[in-house]
Amino acid sequence: MQDHTFRDFQVPTIALQKYGVGQPVRRKEDDALVRGKGKYTDDFSLPGQLYAWMVRSSHAHGVIRGIDTSAAKAMPGVHGVWTGADFTADNYAPFTCAMPLKNRDGSPLLQTNRQALMTDRVRFVGDPVAFVVADSVAQARDAAEAVVLGIEPLPAVTRADAAAESGAPRLYEHIPDNVALDYHYGNTAAVEAAFAGAAHVTKLDIANTRVAVVAMEPRAALACWDKSSERYTIHAPTQGVAGNSAALAQLLKVPRDKVRLLTANVGGSFGMKNIHYPEYICILHAAKSLGRPVKWTDERSGSFLSDSQGRAQKILAELALDSNGKFLAVRVSGYGNLGAYISNVSPNPLSANIAKNITSVYSTPLLTVDIKCMLTNTTLLGAYRGAGRPEANYFMERLIDRAAAELGIDRLALRKRNFVKSSQMPFSTASGVTYDSGDFQGVFSNALELSDHAGFGKRKKESRKRGKLRGIAVGSYLESTAPPRNELGKIVFEADGTVTLITGTLDYGQGHATPFAQILSAQLGVPFEMVKLEQNDSDIVHAGGGTGGSRSITATGMAIVEASALVIAKGKLAAAHLMEAAEGDIEFTNGRFTIAGTDRGIDIMELSRCLREGKMPEGVPSSLSVDHNSKEVPSTYPNGCHVAEVEIDPDTGVVHVVRYTGVNDFGTIINPMLVAGQLHGGVAQGIGQALMEEVSYDSSGQPITGSFMDYAMPRAEDIPLMTVGNHPTPAKSNPLGTKGCGEAGCAGSLTTIVNAVIDALSEFGVAQIDMPLTPERVWRVIHDARKAKAA
Repeated sequence: MQDHTFRDFQVPTIALQKYGVGQPVRRKEDDALVRGKGKYTDDFSLPGQLYAWMVRSSHAHGVIRGIDTSAAKAMPGVHGVWTGADFTADNYAPFTCAMPLKNRDGSPLLQTNRQALMTDRVRFVGDPVAFVVADSVAQARDAAEAVVLGIEPLPAVTRADAAAESGAPRLYEHIPDNVALDYHYGNTAAVEAAFAGAAHVTKLDIANTRVAVVAMEPRAALACWDKSSERYTIHAPTQGVAGNSAALAQLLKVPRDKVRLLTANVGGSFGMKNIHYPEYICILHAAKSLGRPVKWTDERSGSFLSDSQGRAQKILAELALDSNGKFLAVRVSGYGNLGAYISNVSPNPLSANIAKNITSVYSTPLLTVDIKCMLTNTTLLGAYRGAGRPEANYFMERLIDRAAAELGIDRLALRKRNFVKSSQMPFSTASGVTYDSGDFQGVFSNALELSDHAGFGKRKKESRKRGKLRGIAVGSYLESTAPPRNELGKIVFEADGTVTLITGTLDYGQGHATPFAQILSAQLGVPFEMVKLEQNDSDIVHAGGGTGGSRSITATGMAIVEASALVIAKGKLAAAHLMEAAEGDIEFTNGRFTIAGTDRGIDIMELSRCLREGKMPEGVPSSLSVDHNSKEVPSTYPNGCHVAEVEIDPDTGVVHVVRYTGVNDFGTIINPMLVAGQLHGGVAQGIGQALMEEVSYDSSGQPITGSFMDYAMPRAEDIPLMTVGNHPTPAKSNPLGTKGCGEAGCAGSLTTIVNAVIDALSEFGVAQIDMPLTPERVWRVIHDARKAKAA
C-alpha cells in the first residue's frame, strides 16, 4: 500500500434515505430567514457611502425643453446632480431587447434604445430624467424635489389597441404606428381553410389585465468603484449574477471582468428583477465620478412607477371544431402592451410564448398567432410569473368551456375527446415543440377524483340554502419551460471538509440549497449537511443561465449529475492508486469507492481528505473538485389539471374561492414540500389577478393604482386550503426526469377561477366576464341580468 492513510468510513444508508431525492426535507435557509437574519441588498452598507434619489417625470408624454439643477446642487449635503446630458461623454449603450424576434415580414423587431436618463422625451409617468446623490436619503430626496423640469406635454396613449388606431400619439419617429413587433406564427392559409370547413367556430374577446409585480423587497442597489483595478462592484437583487453582470458590462461598455455583481437574499422577483434598469447605471456612474459608494433603495410608490409589470393583452381567441367536437385549429390575434420601452425579454411573453403554449395538452393540428406588440405611454412590461404560459393556457381553456356551452357538450367530455394520448408520445405539436412524456388523461382523472368533482352537486345545493351561488371549473395546462441554455455545475471539495456547489441559477425564494444538496447527496453520497451552495458572486459564478422559466431544477440538476460523473471518474483513478488496484476494478456506490469483489473501500469524503493532504504522483488527481458547464439543458413540459370551486354572494358580488385542487405532472419530484410551496404561491398570484389585481391609467396616462390604497392584493383570507396531488411521468430529456414547477400555479388558477365564476353566473345567462372579477364587476353583471329578465 502507498504511504497514504485513510479511515475506512461509510456514510450510513439511513442518512442518504433521509435526505435523498423525493424526501420532504426542510429548507436549509428557513431558520435564518424566519429569525430575521436574512441579508437583503438594503441591509448592506459601505464606509463613506452616499445616497441616490431619482428625479422622474410627472408627465406621461412630453418633450424635454430643459432641466434646471442649479438649486438642487446648492442644497446641503448634495455631492452631485446628473442629467442625461452628463452621460454623453461616457457613451453608455442603450437598453435593448435581447430576444431575436422577427416581424411577419422577416425584419427584426424595432428597438426603443432607452437611455439611462432621457434627454429628448419622456414617455411614461416615472421616466427617470435626473438623479441626485447626497449624504443622506432625506437630503437627496429634498434636492431631487428642487430640480425643475421643463417638459412640454404631448398627448398620451395607454391602451395597446388605441395605440394602433389612426392618429394615435406616436412615441417614436422611427417606429410607425407604435408597432415594435408585428408577430406571426403559423400557416395562415391552412388555418383559414380549417376554420372555413369547421362544423363550429367559437370566438372569444379576452382582456388579460396588466398587473404589478409588487415583490416584497423593492429594488435596491449599492455601487462602488475601485480606481486601482478600474473595476465596478454592485450589490443588487437579480435572478442570476453571471448573465446580469455581463449585461451591465455591455451597457457600461467595459470588459465583462470589470463588473462584479453580488446578489444576496432576494425578496421575490417573479421576472421583474431579471431585467436591466436605469438606476443601476446611474449609481455606478456616480460611484466612479465621486470615488465613493452610492446606494439607492426604491420606495413602494416608486416601484409602482418604475418596476416592470406583467400580462397586458387584448386578444381575440378562436377555436374551430369538427362535427364530433374534435379540435381542428386555434387562432389567436390581437395586441400586447409593451409600455413605453422594450425590456430585454418583454415581447416574448406577448407573442412567441403564446404560440408555444396555446395548444396545451390538446391535439390541435393547426394554429396561428398574430400579435402586434404596441408601445404606449405606460410603465414598461417584462416577464411575470409564467411569462406567456399562463396566458396561453387561459385563452385555450376559456375557449373550451365556451365551445362546450355553445355545442351543448359536457365540458369534461370535450376535453377528454381532445387530449393528446400517452401512446402518442413523443408528440410533435403545431407550435413546433415536441412533448417527450405525459399522461394528460391520467392527471385529469386523478384531479376529478381528488377534488370530489362528483360531489359538487350536493355542495352547490348547500350553498344555495345559504343564499350563495356556487360554480366549479376543471382546467388543464401545459407549459413549455425556458429554452435550452448552458448551466454551470462546479463542485469544490473544500479544505474544511465541506462541499461547495457553484451554479448559475439563483435562489430568490425557491429554496435551491435544499433540493440541490439532495441531488448532490444522492449522486455522490456526500453528507447533506456538508453541502454549501454558491450562486451569488459573479467572480465565482462565471457562467449560467439564471433562474426563470421554471428551469432551475432541470438545469442545475443536469449540471450536478454530469459534474458528479466527472467527480466519480476522478475518484476511481485516485482510489485505484491509494488501494493499489486497477482503475477498472473500482466501483462506486452510495458514496463509497470499493474494489470489486472485496470489502475494501474508501468513502468519498475520506478520499477527498487523502488527496488534499497527500502528494499524488503525476496522473493521479490531487482533488476531486470539477468545473463543468452543462450544454444546452433542454426545455421540459410540466402539466396538470386544477379544479376550483367558488361561492358568490349575489347581493354584493363578492367571490370566495372555497375549494382548490391541483394534480400535476412535474416529472421526478426532488422535494415534494418545496414543490407544494411553489404551487401554493403560484395559485395565490393567480387568485390575485383573477379576482382583484389591475394596473389602471387615466386618459392622460396618469397611473391611478399607484399604491396599496388603490391596487388590491390577495390576503390570507382570500387563499383557500389547497389539495395537491402528483401524477409524475419522468421527463426523458434530462437524466433526473424533472420538469419545472415554479409557474404552474398561475397557469392552473387563472383558468379555473374565471371559468368557475362564469359557471356560477351561468344561471343568469352570463357567458363572458373579464378579469379582475371584482365585487363591483360581478354584482353589475348579476344586476344587469336581473334587470333584463324583469324587463
